[in-house]
Order: sequence, then structure tokens, then C-alpha cells
Amino acid sequence: MPTILEPKLITGTANKPLAKAISRRMSMHRGKNLGLVDARVERFNDQEIFVEVYENVRGEDMFIIQPTSNPANDNLMELLIMADALRRSSAARITAVIPYFGYARQDRRAKARTPISAKLVANMLVEAGVERVLTLDLHAAQIQGFFDIPVDNLYASPIFALDILEQFKDDLADVMIVSPDVGGVARARELAKRINAPLSIVDKRREKPGEVAEMTVIGNVEGKKCIIVDDICDTAGTLCKAAEVLMEHGATEVHSYITHGVLSGPAVDRITKSVMKSLVITDSIEPTQPVLDAQNIRIVPTAPLFAQAILNIWNGTSVSSLFDTDTLEPAYEGLFNK
Repeated sequence: MPTILEPKLITGTANKPLAKAISRRMSMHRGKNLGLVDARVERFNDQEIFVEVYENVRGEDMFIIQPTSNPANDNLMELLIMADALRRSSAARITAVIPYFGYARQDRRAKARTPISAKLVANMLVEAGVERVLTLDLHAAQIQGFFDIPVDNLYASPIFALDILEQFKDDLADVMIVSPDVGGVARARELAKRINAPLSIVDKRREKPGEVAEMTVIGNVEGKKCIIVDDICDTAGTLCKAAEVLMEHGATEVHSYITHGVLSGPAVDRITKSVMKSLVITDSIEPTQPVLDAQNIRIVPTAPLFAQAILNIWNGTSVSSLFDTDTLEPAYEGLFNK
């Protein structure tokens, strides 16, 4: 088997701009062009997916960059088929880089006769030939245990911390981190520790799925610039209502930092009309044109984080070092300046 000289990147159609940005960033690190492997992804008339890889990948360390965002099923099938194509082409190792892991919200049986779809997806990835997974802010950390292969779960909080320290550098004493529900307290607490800010919680009670009946603020937010932290924003109903409740309790401003901007249905319109001053999301999911056009939605890049993580996996060095804000700061030099 030939010596593995460089990592090789390949992408599906889910988020080509992010894949190209990761490729450019890695090329800068390596001092040579690490372009995306030439391949095509096509659909037959019945929407059956076909993949063809044009370059030789025998003995290579392959990284497939493909979030399983909307349309989740199509993008997941693309990922599985690309992994199968690479496995049958004798790639030495196949790592699935999944910036947004779809089906992660189905991580347990909340009711009788329901599936654990996140486990099903994990099984499918392994069967397709994936030998390692690199992802960002899994909805539930225990999903890592659904795999019998290595899973590296990166965190957006170091990026958010750098952004908050820049955006609120003159008002850090007034900043308060807010968890939009009890389940997200650990995530919010971790970001609060990074920027040395207090923590508050919005406790919500649901009458039925998707409908929030009542919200209660735990903690004093009066006179504070509140920053809501969460991993997923789908229809933005809960997020916008939480912002309203915080303002009613005396907050001077409300901002939100969300890792995965799913933003489906009326989400963008709700956010645009909400009392939130800003919503910050990552580019783990390719933003739609309405998202790009929204005045109070801002996108922070994940390419520096993923590029460094891929290089660390390839050369066998620590990925957990990227959990530290200080370690990640040089990778974002020029984007966030203290």
C-alpha cells in the first residue's frame, strides 16, 4: 500500500461552500493545493442518486464533507453512497465530516412504538464503510455511544466565545448567558464559563409538540444583555418567544448564538420581526438566500475549526485541543480581534 502523503477531501452537494472553504484553509496550512477530489453526484429521473469519483483514491485518507441537512434523506443517501464508492475504490480510511448530524433529535424512545433514528443512521454509516466521524455540536452527546468507531464531536462554543468577546468587549459586565430550556443548561454553562458571565434559564412547558404553553425565567435578567445559546434553531418559535419573555423581565437586549441554523418554514420571517437584536449561526448548514438577506442574522465560519480538526486527525494529533478558546484563537486570527 502506498504511503499516505496528504489528506484528501471530497464533498457531496449539501454544503459545497463550506467544503471549498475547508479546502482553502487546509491548503494554506499545508502550503500546497489540497483541492476537492473531482467527482460527480447526479440524480436519475426518479431521483435515484449516482456518484462517480474521477480520481484515484487507492490507499488514500479520505474525508467526506457532507452535512445531513434539508433535504435530510437525500443528503444522507449521498453520504452513504459516496462512502460506498470510496470503500470499493480501496481508500485506506474513510472519515465522514458531518457538520450537522441529521436525525440527532431522535436519540431516545420518548414514547412507545417510536424509533431511535440516530442509532439507525449510525449503523448505516458504519455499514457503508465510514471508519470515523467528525461532527459539530451533536444534539445529544450520548449519540457518540451509538457508534463502535471513533467519533470526534467538536464544539462551537470556543468560536462563539471569541465572537462575544469581540462584539461585547465594552459591555461584558452586562452580558448574561441564557439557556432556552433546562436540557441546554450544560451547553450554556460552558459558554458562560468561557467568558466569565452569569447564567440564567428559561424554563418552558409544552402542552403538545411544537407548542409552548408557558415560559418562566430563572434568574434576574433585569438590565442585562441576554445571549441565548442553543444547538439547533428550526422554526424559531420557541427562540422568539424566549426573547420576548426576557425583554418582559427587564433585559435591555436579546441576542442568540445557535450552532445549526436549520431555519425551516417561517423561521427567517419570525426572526426578522422578533425583538432579538441579532441571531448568530454557523455555516454548518448552507444558508439560504433569505437567511443571507436577513438584517439581524449573522454567520460565523466553521472552516478554520474543521480544517484544523481534519489535519489533526490525519497526522494523529489531539482533536480535543480544539475545545479550548485559546488554542482556537490563532485559527480565527483576523476574524476576531480582541
